[in-house]
Amino acid sequence: MRLRLCTWNVNSVRLRAEQVARFVQEQAPDVLCLQEIKCREGEFPLNAFRDMGLPHLRIAGQKGWHGVAIASRLPIEDAPKLDVCREGHARCVGAKVAGVEIHNFYIPAGGDTPDRAENPKFDHKLDFYEKLTAELSRRDKAQPLAVVGDLNVAPGEFDVWNHKYMSRIVSHTPVEVEAFARLKASLDFIDLPRETTPEPVKMASWWSYRAADFRVSNRGLRLDHILVTPGLRDAAFRLGAAASRVHEDVRAWERPSDHAPVSADLVL
Repeated sequence: MRLRLCTWNVNSVRLRAEQVARFVQEQAPDVLCLQEIKCREGEFPLNAFRDMGLPHLRIAGQKGWHGVAIASRLPIEDAPKLDVCREGHARCVGAKVAGVEIHNFYIPAGGDTPDRAENPKFDHKLDFYEKLTAELSRRDKAQPLAVVGDLNVAPGEFDVWNHKYMSRIVSHTPVEVEAFARLKASLDFIDLPRETTPEPVKMASWWSYRAADFRVSNRGLRLDHILVTPGLRDAAFRLGAAASRVHEDVRAWERPSDHAPVSADLVL
């Protein structure tokens, strides 16, 4: 069976429920992981997701901020918790779908100053990465596990519009890139979008609202990720090559999120 796994920082699920429904109709995800839902569990638009054909849900909500959810066409089972947010924010939710353990994260952006001593938000971001990496290091990389979401780091030179400039800006500083690399190494994670579109092709999944036309400005960052363990290598490459993409067209819809969805197909 094909399992289409998608991640999207939707930037308010209630505001963009119609866009989510359009995306689901056009792309037919089996599992949709959302970040920044910006609502509590009881405020989540359950009926809209049932109408979309995604009735199975795991939600971690918070009033007005953060919040993550997993919506699935297939039944969901509980997964071991990876709640590594020291501030108690709703930034982590996990589930098992079709035997695949999926963990959906909205990792802190980190503020404006890339200094742990001066900026508590940046320290929180790195602490989140450290705790998550330590937890994952205890797991078995042969097990089918996916880490997805807005991980708020553009990890490679070709994941930013200007490597030299962005190396001084939070999201692409050397210390963040190193933290991402340690996370990836913890279970030998496979970066499916990059396997599909190898460097030096540039990729982005986020574009600032400040640009009148994000495509003309072309100052994007690849902040949204689908990482899978070697236990899913065969599923990801069963058709000969990884099938993963950024749905850039969604960023051009009316009143969009500043993030575009990212998808990957697994053949189980």
